Amino acid sequence: MSKIIRIGTRDSELALWQAKIVKSQLETLGYQTQLVPVKSTGDIVLDKPLYELGITGIFTRTLDIAMLNHDIDIAVHSLKDVPTALPKGIIQAAVLKRGNVNDTLVYKNNEEFLGSKEAVIATGSLRRRAQWLNRFPTHTIVDLRGNVNSRLEKLQNNDHWNGAIFAAAGIGRIGIRPEEAINLDWMIPAPAQGAIMITTLAENEFAIEACKALNHEETEICTTIEREFLSKLEGGCTAPIGALATIKNDEINFKGVLLSVDGTKRIDVTRVKKVGEHHDIAGFCAEFIIERGGKRLMDNIKNATRTTNVYSTKSFTESQRLLFHEKVVVESSDFIKISLNRIHPRFIKNEIQNVVITSKNAVEALLTNFSPIELQFKNIYCVGRRTKRLVEDRIGKVTHFENSAKKLANYLVEYIEGTEVTYFCSDLRLDELPTILEKNNIKVTEVEAYQTKYDGLKINGSVEGVMFYSPSTVESYIQKNKADIIAFCIGETTAAEAKKHFKDVRIAKVPTVESVIELVNEHYI
Repeated sequence: MSKIIRIGTRDSELALWQAKIVKSQLETLGYQTQLVPVKSTGDIVLDKPLYELGITGIFTRTLDIAMLNHDIDIAVHSLKDVPTALPKGIIQAAVLKRGNVNDTLVYKNNEEFLGSKEAVIATGSLRRRAQWLNRFPTHTIVDLRGNVNSRLEKLQNNDHWNGAIFAAAGIGRIGIRPEEAINLDWMIPAPAQGAIMITTLAENEFAIEACKALNHEETEICTTIEREFLSKLEGGCTAPIGALATIKNDEINFKGVLLSVDGTKRIDVTRVKKVGEHHDIAGFCAEFIIERGGKRLMDNIKNATRTTNVYSTKSFTESQRLLFHEKVVVESSDFIKISLNRIHPRFIKNEIQNVVITSKNAVEALLTNFSPIELQFKNIYCVGRRTKRLVEDRIGKVTHFENSAKKLANYLVEYIEGTEVTYFCSDLRLDELPTILEKNNIKVTEVEAYQTKYDGLKINGSVEGVMFYSPSTVESYIQKNKADIIAFCIGETTAAEAKKHFKDVRIAKVPTVESVIELVNEHYI
């Protein structure tokens, strides 16, 4: 064993401590070793929070390059800092037995601030920030970067901070854990926190064989699950993701969490499987979180630094949000608020021959005021397939429907039975239906079934297109915004209103939200 194993490591105190543990264990096995400290980008760039640097593997990249250049034989890392996908040609050679997995709060003076409305906590971790704010939403989080020693020093020198959060393994390993410290057992740690990893080149058989004896199988199983969970959520150090797997009585207990950056949204998952039957844990738990809104949370985090280019005047469902092309950064809110009116019984007390319903809101208003059996209409005419479906599911058969109010009006002029219609509508009516009918000697009784209130927002100047779903959404938008962008419209009636204000108006092929999304995607592909 005359060959010397060169051990690459960062030159921080904690990294050197970890490398010396590996050095000691290898030398106990009879191998000759040499430490090769290398300064990394993560140690040098301290003027920005880690999650803003936009680089995965910031603490590992320099060592990876040194290894690929054959300047070192193995590299020692804190496993939580290592990207889930290793560079081509580099493999995981061993994972040492895990240390303390917890996060630790180091506080000043006393812990009374934990019960206070206001407190200031320092951390550079999005995961710790999000979980702390989820538990203490009124507290303030400030950024804290640097090695363990410098962070502790910054805490002691700042009179405004109540505490700072550290990895228990980090401050414990180098023997600087203060007495004023408590483990945060309620905080789910970073995937693989507390574990030390050794990497080497896939071609370096000597190093692979040397490190094999250092591997701790239980730690390897648990950290592999945690990192696979992280990978399947497409997370890295830029996402508030926590994961912890433990083994007890031949069972693997897993818990994972994904949060919004501000901690207001949180999705948890737990799973228990027998050792040997555990290979689907990570995939199952990741999918569980994705299906419960995790995809939207991850998209919001990823898009936080991207500029919004499309705005929707109607909020999306999770399934609708997933339909957008990756080039589309979309925000949405409801530009219209609906208030259902009380409808006087005289409008339905006798069987009405002809009824016109142009929106689902009118259907809801009728059903809020009356039972289906009270709504005895001979002929029901609708606008839109969804309105038709809702009417037939809850009131009765639809005689005829069209995709726009104008088309329906023209149909009624030609084919209506009798000369009167009752139109259940909004207080803000922008369609042409009553005008067309009255010009053709058809009496229209308008019943205000609901009120439409404009609730538009001033949107960001980076927005290139806006999605509209009714004439009212156009009116609401125009009140606070300019019309020098693209108007993506759900149908002809909405487009007619948009054309009064916008030069570039585009109309979906069919009057559905999904079709408007397709229209947007076509523009950006």
